[in-house]
Parts: sequence; structure tokens; C-alpha cells
Amino acid sequence: MESKNPVFGRSDQFARGGYATFDTRTPSSDDLQGMYDAPSVTSRNTARMTIDDVIMRTASLFAVLLATAIAVFALVDPRDPIILPIVFGGMIVGLGLSLWISFSKKVRPGAMLAYAAAEGLFVGGISLLFNTMYDGIVTQAILGTLGAFVAMLVLYKTGVVRATPKFTKILMIAGAGYLAFGLINLIVSLVSGNSAYNSPLGWLIAAFGVGLASFFLVLDFDFVEQGIRNGLPQEQAWTAAFGLTVTLVWLYIEILRLLAILRGDD
Repeated sequence: MESKNPVFGRSDQFARGGYATFDTRTPSSDDLQGMYDAPSVTSRNTARMTIDDVIMRTASLFAVLLATAIAVFALVDPRDPIILPIVFGGMIVGLGLSLWISFSKKVRPGAMLAYAAAEGLFVGGISLLFNTMYDGIVTQAILGTLGAFVAMLVLYKTGVVRATPKFTKILMIAGAGYLAFGLINLIVSLVSGNSAYNSPLGWLIAAFGVGLASFFLVLDFDFVEQGIRNGLPQEQAWTAAFGLTVTLVWLYIEILRLLAILRGDD
């Protein structure tokens, strides 16, 4: 069975879904010598990804992200000019690291931890700015993110929502379109100071972003389930944890934006 996850799809263990095949030719003396000289199999070579591995790696990434975000939130004055370099610096570094990690053929735990730290700067800084304008909004956004995560997990586990090929295709197209919209909107807002989120339909656009990010969690759950079923190496738990972290950060930012729009209309 072939994975819909482009990262998992590069793994031979994940892509292989049929029975094993065997080389039936008679081994030569060189083949036999190579077998004899090969290192013995260890638990490190044979360990497979489990749900506990994914949970532990995800917890590690969030520990770094939250520690960095809390430090920014607690120590930086929102009126200090340094807040903008923190926000944009964290966003740009995080984006660069995420692209490197996604397209790398190797699993890079160090880069993933660095990504978590960079996103912590971004999340901590943007949360500080929003909380200055709307007191208590960060707590509301955190609770909203946790609620959406639990809701999508329940829907996935009960089979109400499944990552079918059609569902995945539609979600990928919608995600690409929303990303393109976000980049264009960012450029326009930096140049003119106007944003689509400030329009009368801003709340609707933000709500769409929340829904889209929530449904991407279904793909993350499916990637984890398929990876465990297909016996991915233990190191791939880092890849699964990274995917969950990216989606949850995205979901939090979308919820934060939606709450700000709704509270701004009060």
C-alpha cells in the first residue's frame, strides 16, 4: 500500500505492501563471505515505530516550542521594538527549516528541534501582541486548539472522517490554494496595509482556515496509523511528530486570528 504522505512515501518500508520476494539464484563464494562479514542485527536496526514513540517525540518538540514561547511571552515587553524581529525572524527561520526537513531524504531530529525553537519565538511573539490587544485571547486559542484536536481525533477513531484518496486530494488542493492566498495577502498587507482578514468577510476566511487546519489533522493521524501498520523504522516517529507539530501550530494561529476578528467586532 502506498502512502499519501510524501515523506512516508519515500520510505521503502512504507511503500512495500505485498509479500516479500526472494532472490533464488545460488550465492557465490563472495556473497557468502559478505554475509559472514556483515554486522549482526541489533535492536537498533530492527526497532519499529510505535504510538509511544510518536507521543514521546511530539512531546519533546512541544516542550522546546512551549519553553521558547513562554520565555518570549514572559520576558519581552510588547512595546519593545525587538518584538517584530522575534516574530518575523522565528517565522522565516521556521519556514526555512520546515522546507529543509520536508525535502530531506534523511530524518533530522536536530533540525526538527531547531524548528520547534524557531516556532516558539514566532508563536510566543505573536501571542504576546494579540494578548496585549485582546486580554485572555491566548488562553481561548489554546483551549480552542486542544478542543479541535480532540474532536478530530474522536471523529477519526470512530470512522466518521477517513483519509480517503478523494478526501486527501481535495484537502491538498484546498491547502495549496489557501497557502497561495496567504502569501498574496501578506504581500498586499505589507505594501498597502490592507488585509483580506480586515474585510467584512474576514471572519469567514479565518473560519475556513481553522476548518482546513483541523482536517489536516486527519491526514496526520492516518500517516501515523499507516506508518505503524507498515513497520516504519523507529526514527520515522520523529517525522510523524514533526507533521503533528506543524499542523497544531498552524491550527493555533488560525484560531488566534479568528478570535481576534470576532472580538474586534464587539
